[in-house]
Amino acid sequence: MKLSTCIHQFFERYLPRIKGVRPKTICAYRDTFTLFLPFAADYHSIKIESLTLAHLSTELILAFLDYLERQRHNTPKTRNMRLCTLKSFAKMIRLIYPEEKQMAERLLNLPQKRTQKTLIGFLTHEEMLKVFGTVNLKTKDGFRDYALLNLLYDSGARATEITTINIENLDPQRKSLAILGKGNRYRLIQLWPRTVDLINRYLAKYRTTPKPLYHSRLFINQRSESFTRHGIYRLCKKYLSLALPPKRLEDLNPVHSFRHSCAVNLLLKGCSITDIRNHLGHEMVQSSMGYLHLDLSHKRKILKKFVEYTQSSLSCDPKINELLDWENKQEILAWLDSL
Repeated sequence: MKLSTCIHQFFERYLPRIKGVRPKTICAYRDTFTLFLPFAADYHSIKIESLTLAHLSTELILAFLDYLERQRHNTPKTRNMRLCTLKSFAKMIRLIYPEEKQMAERLLNLPQKRTQKTLIGFLTHEEMLKVFGTVNLKTKDGFRDYALLNLLYDSGARATEITTINIENLDPQRKSLAILGKGNRYRLIQLWPRTVDLINRYLAKYRTTPKPLYHSRLFINQRSESFTRHGIYRLCKKYLSLALPPKRLEDLNPVHSFRHSCAVNLLLKGCSITDIRNHLGHEMVQSSMGYLHLDLSHKRKILKKFVEYTQSSLSCDPKINELLDWENKQEILAWLDSL
């Protein structure tokens, strides 16, 4: 059977209709086959259109993975991601073409390469307060950025998840937020009263009028459109750079550091691993287990102070009071100019 026929089945039927994967996952899988097909054709000294399922051998796959590391200088993590794509393809072969089950099983038995896990880069409570303190609320988009950063830390949401939050996902009465995560799965989380107050005030006074296509999105950028994950990344990097020294930034992923900090905060408060998993939207509990390796005993002393900060109302926030004083002054000056 021609390999091209199976690939069409994979991208047109199996991934979107049978598995229901997201478009970004399909794009990632596409990139793998864009690299794999020319390599496989060269490996067998034939044209791409002449490749068949019989050409898919463990030797070919291992040679391809070796090529990624040696010639394309991909990391073992990227190598494993490419292998996951090919294993997903093998699962489709096993399902739709059971006569090729033996070949598919051989591919599925290929092991992933061990990788060195990076350190979990999270922000301490003092550092988080410094980051919040760098936001200039008197600028046009300052309050939006302030609310967004607080939500990132409170929810532990991924950048992509923040970009897809709609206004109706927020329930101010119950202080809850529905987040669409990986695998098109929603999770419902509780927010701090402070975070809900910030979002409500942002919606009431500071939200830019969006273009019609983005009227339901919670956070709107300078172009009156929905934020992109790259926009969230740049925003976080901007405020982290203002608050922290360059050497400290080397250990932090701008957006994911908020996610890790949220998990550490939940752990400090005594939440179980299952609670952390559900809050962050991890598919497997093993993803949440990494936080158990952190030594957090000396940080528990300052937790009480930070809990008081997150549970406080905006009327107790000197930064918000400074903003209100500035706005009142601007209104008085505008009124005097009108006389």
